[in-house]
Amino acid sequence: MFENNIIWILLVGLVGIWISLDFIQAMFSSIKEGKEGEGEQEQEEEEKEEKEEELEDRPSSNDNRDKLTGISKSDGPVAVTGASGYIGSRVVEDLMHQGYQVHACVRDVSNEKKVDHLLNLNQQGLEGSVELFESDLLEKGSYDKAFEGCSGIIHCGAALGFNRETPQEVYDGCFTQNEHVIESVKRAGTVKRFVFTSSFAAVGHPRPEGYVFTEKDWCGDNVEGYGGAWTEENISKNRDIAYAMAKANTEKMIYKAAEEDGNFEAISINPLHVIGPLMSDNHNQFFSWQFFIGQLLKGLDFGYWKERQLRGSTMLWNMVDVRDVARAHRLGTESPNAKNGSRYILSATDRSGEMFTWELQAKLKELFPEIEHIGGEEMEDGKPKEKTYDSPRSYCSLAIEELGLSTYSIEDTLKETGDSYKALNLL
Repeated sequence: MFENNIIWILLVGLVGIWISLDFIQAMFSSIKEGKEGEGEQEQEEEEKEEKEEELEDRPSSNDNRDKLTGISKSDGPVAVTGASGYIGSRVVEDLMHQGYQVHACVRDVSNEKKVDHLLNLNQQGLEGSVELFESDLLEKGSYDKAFEGCSGIIHCGAALGFNRETPQEVYDGCFTQNEHVIESVKRAGTVKRFVFTSSFAAVGHPRPEGYVFTEKDWCGDNVEGYGGAWTEENISKNRDIAYAMAKANTEKMIYKAAEEDGNFEAISINPLHVIGPLMSDNHNQFFSWQFFIGQLLKGLDFGYWKERQLRGSTMLWNMVDVRDVARAHRLGTESPNAKNGSRYILSATDRSGEMFTWELQAKLKELFPEIEHIGGEEMEDGKPKEKTYDSPRSYCSLAIEELGLSTYSIEDTLKETGDSYKALNLL
């Protein structure tokens, strides 16, 4: 009995020793694994710190973005594309008034009809100066020389117009070829601000009467309102769709390019009905808004052209002075409030520039009493024969607030537009 107890005690003891050894082994293993885990964690943390230090040392778009606050004349020249055009010429003039050295990009520097009014600005005692550069949107690298050393680019140029080309050409000329300009901007390496002349066409979309558009609106926001017309396939068939889609897509393309590059910011100017004094008879562009002011002053009644109702015939005009448009472009390069992706609608600021066609007729009769007959829409008993659609509205409140834009009165704009037509013998 006693021997059996001894044997049992020995067995229990051996089991206890085995359990203890196993526990100790497991404990040591756990400690070892813990130390190894701690070592791996420490290594991971060290690697993370090394990566963070590497990123800190590497120039980043965010670092550059914080430094982008707008430009001044001391930062270097500003290049203007489409400089011989109606808006581009006024941009050049405005920049020179502020003392900028301007690189004016034109298709043909030898075309006196299109460039003489620019060169004449150098003879007017303005603080700034202008130099011509031959550039073509259709040619890659064409803007490289013009953009060298420039701190700002104001892109008013378009390879093709709106009315005389096919819809597909309108789209390609506005969007596809603008990629060439962005490539030249990147190669220059000095550009801080890029300002694109877009259009309200990139903003507006089918909405009921009374709707007020803002810079948050895009032309493709209400696809259903186009009745199936808003498609990429329809670009080649519908001029208005092609133009609006081209302007909107170009805006988005340049914002993305600027964000990816990190060295410059891109903003857009979105004007409505641009009128104002012409600097050259070349600015009486067919089917432009200033062209239709000239048609009214010639006494021509609006109607149809090739079975298409003429623009301006029965509509709500929302006018802005071309000189205000030019000033907004320059302020867009300078303002610290503007950031990449900023958009600025330009239209009637105090609602005085909002006029139905028949009201515009009456205002022109008041401003030009010497003209016997002012054209316009068909009237009956002092009222328009046909009801005019009361278009949705929009205002340039944001441009006034963020850019500090001040504007001409609509009466001064209309009077000086008409006077320029008379001075250039276009009436």
